Amino acid sequence: MKKFIQEFKEFAVKGNVMDMAVGIIIGGAFGKIVTSLVNDVIMPPIGLLLGNTFASQRIILRSAVAESTDAAGNVVPAVQEIAINYGNFLQVTVDFLIIAFVIFLVIKGMNSLRRKEEAAPAAPAAPAEDPADIKLLRGILEELKKRD
Repeated sequence: MKKFIQEFKEFAVKGNVMDMAVGIIIGGAFGKIVTSLVNDVIMPPIGLLLGNTFASQRIILRSAVAESTDAAGNVVPAVQEIAINYGNFLQVTVDFLIIAFVIFLVIKGMNSLRRKEEAAPAAPAAPAEDPADIKLLRGILEELKKRD
């Protein structure tokens, strides 16, 4: 059991897990910001153009009926409205597209920074000393040039 707990502790404290946790927390906060942007900034002008907001767009399949009594005095139970709320779906889709686009831009920016770091030329390495046989051959070549 101690070994299991130790393994879990090592896993939970690793950098990747902590980075992932921070990413999830920041992602959740970012999602709230985007949702507010869509609901409070983007959708009101669209709602003005459409006459109402996306969230109120729906197809009613069955209208609601209040509880009532029939002619015989029997209580007729209430019926809830059944509707397809496609406006909510459209609004969530717009949220997703905005989040996906922003994440794309962030990753694209990070990749361009990485390329710049990789493209930065490294300092040229000092020329390596020639092996002994190459030195010998160069010496022989110089002696032959002197004889000519």
